[in-house]
Amino acid sequence: MLSRTYCHIPGIGEKTERRIWNEGVRDWSDALSDPLFFFLLPGYVRSLATSFLERSIECLEREDIRFFDDKLSYSHRWRLFPAFRHRAVFLDIETTGLNTPHDHITMITLFDGKRSKTYIHGINLSEFVDDVMQYPFIVTFNGMCFDIPIIERYFNIHLPQVHLDLRYVMKSLGYRGGLKACEKAMGIDRGDLTGVDGFTAVLLWRKYREGCVEALESLIAYNVEDTVNLEKLMVFAYNQKVEQLSFPSLTLPLPRKRVLLPYSINRDVLREVLFERIHHFGGRKTKWWPDVAESS
Repeated sequence: MLSRTYCHIPGIGEKTERRIWNEGVRDWSDALSDPLFFFLLPGYVRSLATSFLERSIECLEREDIRFFDDKLSYSHRWRLFPAFRHRAVFLDIETTGLNTPHDHITMITLFDGKRSKTYIHGINLSEFVDDVMQYPFIVTFNGMCFDIPIIERYFNIHLPQVHLDLRYVMKSLGYRGGLKACEKAMGIDRGDLTGVDGFTAVLLWRKYREGCVEALESLIAYNVEDTVNLEKLMVFAYNQKVEQLSFPSLTLPLPRKRVLLPYSINRDVLREVLFERIHHFGGRKTKWWPDVAESS
């Protein structure tokens, strides 16, 4: 999709881009060899179009994602995915809450499409920064408002990577709600994790801190599931987008379910935590976990 994109060229908008496609100039190679391409452009754009396309081809070959991110509007950033999928990482965090000065990250999972790694507070969380810096492209759900600001504040760093927040991509496709709502719309079944959300994750962490190791394993399984499902959501959203643009041949196969870690849900522990949530909180979030747009 990226090599068929023209709206990153200054002076070319979506209407002109679609007119170019409709005239059969489907990608950059066609554009450079077909004089019709230049006649479809506004006059002031023609003089720079050739050099810009040549630079685009060069930057794509050397995998310079920053060049395209700087030129594309945020609403078109999803087009980067297939070209840079092999250098992307999916990210999701869990925390102890949101409001008090003592709240902190409990765990972070990174998933590169093949392998996942979970970083846990008090165990290996310090390894996260070096590892995440290996990826130039981060994909989250609600990461712009939640995951990324919290990470940057917690570690006192700036994450320089290109960041795609699927919450806004899904919203542009007409899907509302948090990650679980989008998964439900896709038909994803979470099995034993059905009904577990970010607030339940807070309670699982509390139970682990009280000495229940099984609660930690259940929390890891939940966090990994959140992160792995981001890839499915990304592919789903990308396919919807290319179909809207009349490029059905560019759709990608949905990822298959993978068993990534030897951690599993402990049903008894999860049942206890869900009972505690209902018994003590009535299923409602407390003042230290307000009803914000769900990140996970």
